[in-house]
Amino acid sequence: MKNTQKIIAFLVLFVAAFACSTKKDTVVSRNFHAITTKYNVLFNGKEAFKKGIEDINNNYKDDWFQRLPIEPIEFEEDKIVLSSFNNNGPGAGFGSNEDEEKKELTTFEKAEEKAVKAIQRHGMNIDGIERNRQIDDAYLLLGKSRYYTQRFIPAIEAFNYVIANYPQADLIAETKIWRAKANTRNDNEEIAIEAMKLLLVVRDSLETSLPDKIKEQAHTALAMAYVKSDSMQKAKKHLQLATRTLKNRDQGARNLFVLGQIYSNENKKDSAFYVFEKLSNFKKAPYKYKIHANIELAKNFSKDSISTTILERIQKLIKNRDNRPYLDELYYQVAVLHQNKDSIQLALSNYNNSLRAKNGSDQQKTFTFEKLGNLYFKDAEYQFASAYYDSVLQVSTDSLDIRIRRVKRKYRNLASLIKFEEVVATNDSIVRIAALSKDEQKLFFESYIEKLKKADEEAAQLRLNQLAFGDSGDGLQSSNKGKWYFYNSQSLSFGKTEFQKIWGSRKLEDDWRWSEKATIGGASEKDSTPVNKVNLKYDLDAYLSSIPVKKEKIDSLQTERNQALYELGLIYKEQFKNQNLAKLRLERLARLQPKEALILPINWHLYQIYNSLEDAEMTEKYKNVILTQFAGTKFAQVILNPEEKIAEEVAVDEVEKVYKEVYYLYKANKFEEVISKISKYVAKVPGSTLVPKFELLKAFAIGKYQDPQAYKIALDFVAVSYGSTEEGKKAKAILKQLEK
Repeated sequence: MKNTQKIIAFLVLFVAAFACSTKKDTVVSRNFHAITTKYNVLFNGKEAFKKGIEDINNNYKDDWFQRLPIEPIEFEEDKIVLSSFNNNGPGAGFGSNEDEEKKELTTFEKAEEKAVKAIQRHGMNIDGIERNRQIDDAYLLLGKSRYYTQRFIPAIEAFNYVIANYPQADLIAETKIWRAKANTRNDNEEIAIEAMKLLLVVRDSLETSLPDKIKEQAHTALAMAYVKSDSMQKAKKHLQLATRTLKNRDQGARNLFVLGQIYSNENKKDSAFYVFEKLSNFKKAPYKYKIHANIELAKNFSKDSISTTILERIQKLIKNRDNRPYLDELYYQVAVLHQNKDSIQLALSNYNNSLRAKNGSDQQKTFTFEKLGNLYFKDAEYQFASAYYDSVLQVSTDSLDIRIRRVKRKYRNLASLIKFEEVVATNDSIVRIAALSKDEQKLFFESYIEKLKKADEEAAQLRLNQLAFGDSGDGLQSSNKGKWYFYNSQSLSFGKTEFQKIWGSRKLEDDWRWSEKATIGGASEKDSTPVNKVNLKYDLDAYLSSIPVKKEKIDSLQTERNQALYELGLIYKEQFKNQNLAKLRLERLARLQPKEALILPINWHLYQIYNSLEDAEMTEKYKNVILTQFAGTKFAQVILNPEEKIAEEVAVDEVEKVYKEVYYLYKANKFEEVISKISKYVAKVPGSTLVPKFELLKAFAIGKYQDPQAYKIALDFVAVSYGSTEEGKKAKAILKQLEK
């Protein structure tokens, strides 16, 4: 009996050993290695690959403000690994390396390792024919794993091996698709396009047409190749074909979103709305695509009747607690919808809600700050607009972005305006207070100091209340959270510090707030405990001593304010085209008895402003002032002899050519000819941007051979007429030098 058992055991071991051989082409060997490959090595490799794809879909950070890439993965442009053949198979990765084995492998590297193991240990290449029917799967997994580790050339070699050796395999179509994608990544999109066209046309025309899943993949690969070659219309066509069936929920949702973005960029709002609506109703789509599809719907509706429905939908999304990570974007879109309906207050409220949303992205904040800045700019609240534009620049990290450069330009333009407005406000306040009597000044500052103290006390009490309840305001949690104030060591310490900062060290007694108290004898005594530090915020004498008393100083402040008002008038008129604000600043300046040099420019600019506003009465008023009081000036000549504008505009290059000719005449000391030529030519090109250059050159020519007064008049004309240009500023600087 024992001998029989031994014989049976020996036979079993012999059969097993015979079956494990990769050199024996038997039914047992083929099935043994096929099953072992599929359910052991290859199974683990596919699971690792699947985990890698899930990580990409879950962790890839999309920039929803730009068109998404069709594949949610970014490859480094210069990281392309060349192949290194050995005798075991196509491409690198078949040899063992002890150093590499010590490193922790990524999911795709693990998948590649399993694919290599399956090929090396279970491959049955006998007489040039592979007998293990799972090896083609292993090579496909090998190529796909290499694709995601950005080793495109070795990946293509693996795919080519499958196509060459397993032409009738079930996965041959999928392999060709992956090869096309690798070629696209390797800048061979033309090859990829041709391969996919052959696959879709030839294979699909046979009796056994391609499954919908494969068609989706093929059209997606074609769309990728056409995007790479900048053929957006063809890319759009294949995205449409790829989204007919939506077998792959992740890639299908992404294809829909990219297709909608393309339509939106083409301003085809109806088509974009249809695609995003389809995506929002796609039940299997990942939630991040559905929520952003709803956001895109708010950007792409074409009928006003739909806006109310969209608004209600987004407000419903805001109420859903699951959407808290997207609140900044949702509130922003609600604000845009309200702004489009001219509900400005509701728009402002929702823009601010967007900024307050927790975990809001910096990029979204740049859009929100810009919108707020534009709203205030449109309403002529330039200081608020400047503050919001500054916030855009502070938050933004991409200084090369066209939008950020545009905001930076606006902010720079507002900088001088803000500076002059501050000069006017500050000097007005100082001059107004200086005009008060000493008693009135004292009462004014006492009231001001009391308001400061009250505001500081309220702020300190709010801070203490926050600390008493364990909220430090900076994310720190007190260990005494929830205890009474005097049991909270952190709150108590903060309270002492705030008290000493405001009041210094005081004795515990009545009327402790007074630093000096009257005695019975009428004399005064200091507190027994001296004040450690005087807080100038509450020092009445410091305020009183800062008010100027000398007439020269007050006159200087008034002159500086008047000049700032004049500059503001020019900025509003020339740069911001806000004639009403320009008019208010200049008319106020006219009432303040400015220096004589400003009277003519003020009247000239007011004449131009009222003329543009078509106010005939006021235009005539300032016209008469110039013609009567400044009859001999260039401005009076312009009014009396308006230059006729020719119908045809002269080309810029021709104007530049004439300027060069006149400039050479100037360098040749032919000043009279320069003046004559410029006077005649400027009348023909009144709208040219080079006119200020001509006028400044003419002024220089006048200064070379006429009297100083004529030179000053010519410079004054350039400074006033073209004050916002470089030439106007240069003329103004020369005039200042001449006045010294």
